[in-house]
Amino acid sequence: MKKLLAIMSILSLIASCKKAKEPEKKANQVVTEIAQKKDVPFVWEGANIYFLLTDRFNIGNPEKGVQFDQNNETAVLRGFEGGDIQGITQKIEEGYFTELGINAIWFTPIVEQVHGSTDEGTGNTYAYHGYWTKDWTAIDPNFGTRKDLEKLVKTAHSKGIRILLDVVLNHTGPVTDMDPVWPDEWVRTGPKCEFTTYENTTACALVENLPDILTESDEPVELPDALLAKWKDEGRLSQELDELQLFFERTGYPRAPRFYIIKWLTDYINDFGVDGFRVDTVKHVNENAWSDLYKEASYAFETWKKKNPNQVLDDNPFYMVGEVYNYGITGGREFDFGDKKVDFFDYGFKSLINFDLKTDAQKNYETIFKKYSRLLHTKLTGKSVLNYLTSHDDGNPFDKERKNSIYSANVLLLTPGASQVYYGDETARSLIIEGTQGDATLRSFMNWEELDSLPETQKIHKHWQKLGQFRRNHPAVGAGKHKRLAKKPYVFSRTYMKGDYKDKVVVGLDLPKGKKSLWVKGFFGDGTKLYDTYSETEVMVTKGKVILDNDYDIALLELAE
Repeated sequence: MKKLLAIMSILSLIASCKKAKEPEKKANQVVTEIAQKKDVPFVWEGANIYFLLTDRFNIGNPEKGVQFDQNNETAVLRGFEGGDIQGITQKIEEGYFTELGINAIWFTPIVEQVHGSTDEGTGNTYAYHGYWTKDWTAIDPNFGTRKDLEKLVKTAHSKGIRILLDVVLNHTGPVTDMDPVWPDEWVRTGPKCEFTTYENTTACALVENLPDILTESDEPVELPDALLAKWKDEGRLSQELDELQLFFERTGYPRAPRFYIIKWLTDYINDFGVDGFRVDTVKHVNENAWSDLYKEASYAFETWKKKNPNQVLDDNPFYMVGEVYNYGITGGREFDFGDKKVDFFDYGFKSLINFDLKTDAQKNYETIFKKYSRLLHTKLTGKSVLNYLTSHDDGNPFDKERKNSIYSANVLLLTPGASQVYYGDETARSLIIEGTQGDATLRSFMNWEELDSLPETQKIHKHWQKLGQFRRNHPAVGAGKHKRLAKKPYVFSRTYMKGDYKDKVVVGLDLPKGKKSLWVKGFFGDGTKLYDTYSETEVMVTKGKVILDNDYDIALLELAE
């Protein structure tokens, strides 16, 4: 039978849990952890990545309050709500991500944000979202401390979960009463981007009052007086200057704006061992800057590994995934600016966020899966895309009214490529919040209360957990090659091979309730024992098929152990 050791461990655990008064929760955690203990290689091409807004996910330290006296009234969902780094760590410790099958977490930037608020047409707003940097060298106390980040990374790694930091090289935060503009040799404040040519997409300000870093410049610049004064007040001026001196001596780079920021960003790899970057606003920066960032990030990652050999998870290189707004897998490797095409995969990116799936999701399963498998194993061989259906700044997500959360899980978690689960996808968190303007409607606080109390939410969540764990345990799902085995009922296979490792799975979708026959001939031979992880049933291949008898319309088949 499947996982004999697991059963023995569970029986032992249930006995001990009766004393602990939390039998069901603890038993579920152990089942999940046992299921994860397989010798499964981690593959970025098929990763299951959870994306959350740091301020909107979970409050770990309610005592910290709002920092910098940021208490002016804001528009709906445009102020700080208390989510923090400790809150993420808390959920890692509880096993929330493990039970969801997540093997990497990406959260919005945590560097120190502008202190003032601003109104650019969507109501008074503070930098709760993390994309308005004031100081790349400090962590914003609204989100936590350096010790908090250190603990988060170590805790995640202990669970086999990678950490992606969200990084911004393109711009500073807006100018406010409390936040002066950076010097002219650092930033441009105009013209506003038009997005019709390469030039007016890169050498421009993304929006009004968002000063654009001169990332294309190689001209040496002095540090801003405001930043020097800040460091002096905080008692770390000498340390920061000494570190910069060592960085520029080692690399030989000119003291141009992008190299300062690259040093500051890669410090988080040097110091904490983060596994990758999700890079913001990629197409608004000259592409060679990304090669520079990747080179220094890789150097920092390898340096950290040598210093911390006992904390190294595997030999995967540093990972960078880029947000090239409106890039889609359909276009292959290149992004078209109108007058110039750029292959960002050639500039340090393993993966790009794929904006096509939310449209492709309206098609049938086989059309989607076949297309993605073909492109990922031809034009994009060795690279990947990060698929999503909802996100923090896409006002036209798939299933905005959350009417098809089960189907959304099937599409997102079974489509070839890496998957981006946006916080609350798995709990049908509402994306339509009354009184909000713009992106704020996508960024409500995580709906923990609904998960605790609503049976329908719990049912949706359980489905996401089952698919997520299957994806995590099988690189074949996201990184393997797809093949349809039967049209009706719909059955397909995925196969992944690398070196001596081979992974094979079969999935059935839109299955009839009750007794059903799944065709697996030519993939699994007669006499092969399989295990359906969805219904937790062991079956035998007979005459090229397996028989299941349950009320589920999905089957997730793996080799029985």
